[in-house]
Amino acid sequence: MGWNSWDCYGASVTEEEVRGNADYMAANLAGYGWEYIVVDIQWYEPGANSSVYRKYVPLAMDESSRLIPAANRFPSSAGGRGFRPLADYVHGLGLKFGIHIMRGIPRQAAHADTPVLGTSSGARRIAHPNSICPWNTDMYGVDPSEPGAQEYCDSLFALYAEWGVDYVKVDDIAASKLYGPHLGEIELIRRAIDACGRPIVLSLSPGPAPVERAEDFIRCANLWRVTDDFWDRWELLLDMFDRCEKWYPSCGPGHWPDCDMLPLGHIGIRSVDGGGTDRMSRFTRDEQLTMMTLWSLFRSPLMFGGELRDMDEWTHSLLTNTEVLAVHASFAGCRPVVREGTRIVWTSQGPDDEIAVAMFNVGEAAQAVSVQWHTLGLSGPREVRNLWTRADEGEADGELRRVLPPHGSTLLRLRRRATS
Repeated sequence: MGWNSWDCYGASVTEEEVRGNADYMAANLAGYGWEYIVVDIQWYEPGANSSVYRKYVPLAMDESSRLIPAANRFPSSAGGRGFRPLADYVHGLGLKFGIHIMRGIPRQAAHADTPVLGTSSGARRIAHPNSICPWNTDMYGVDPSEPGAQEYCDSLFALYAEWGVDYVKVDDIAASKLYGPHLGEIELIRRAIDACGRPIVLSLSPGPAPVERAEDFIRCANLWRVTDDFWDRWELLLDMFDRCEKWYPSCGPGHWPDCDMLPLGHIGIRSVDGGGTDRMSRFTRDEQLTMMTLWSLFRSPLMFGGELRDMDEWTHSLLTNTEVLAVHASFAGCRPVVREGTRIVWTSQGPDDEIAVAMFNVGEAAQAVSVQWHTLGLSGPREVRNLWTRADEGEADGELRRVLPPHGSTLLRLRRRATS
């Protein structure tokens, strides 16, 4: 659970903005489990000004072929200090610090054949010039078969450990129309993390990750994207039900299919992705509840994408509902149990024989959604609590039935009647 800078600032976030959002999280959200502050792509690009990537521009890099923060955007990094001062600031607030990286080695390093720590191989030897990202020109892939490839990855994560990084999102690696998942480079990174001496969460992007490679992702990563970039458009949210149906068997402690960031609140401030610019989320309130319900029951990582400091009361309520967050934190075994046209029901198992039931109307008109007791594996009456309204709804037996608005949902907790 955390904040990522992409949805609001694209590639151009500054240190002041990161610190400001960290301050807000520490003061207002940390008590609800929110803890990661993640700086997304191109923190090493001095001239980045939106979500549009500038092609073939000089990047901030050290003498060992490793990208470093652009000091004009991250002033505390000057003098070779890297992200250590910013990570120390975030840690001082009781939070954790993360960064985004692209797979591979900088093109400028390969062209200049700059050194690689721990090996006599230079950047040019380990670079794979035919393995490129189709949407960003910063990097060449690394050829895992070349001497020096592992040493290069080891040097990266040794640096990140020195900086105090807790979370690394690696992009252009989980799925590619040209190459598929880059498993060799994923394995280089996995070994580098294991050797760096610091626990670091590994996130793989973008999606859709191929479900037939689920075991590889479970073995190597902590989370991996099941979708391309997710934005505030209903058709993308509707599509997520199909993706979650494919991936729910792979959810488990330490390895989580990732539905991507939550495009809520104030987004697009310096981003032109997702078909919009500076705006409040285009999702209706019913759609926002549907997204939060699905992400929470599915136990997707929750990465908020909006600017935290001008959050409205409604958005804040979505992030601080302790009863919904308890489902995200401690329920397990999520699974779909009903899909009849535009009526969908999911369930998961909680402690003390409780179950959560999420009911969705993904149609364009209000309609009743129902589920039978035997479909949920239940017998006998259960007390029903609505987790979004935090209201008890009495006792039910045999069936749950709710009339839901278009694109709407409800999240219910069922427990056995208390005995005296």
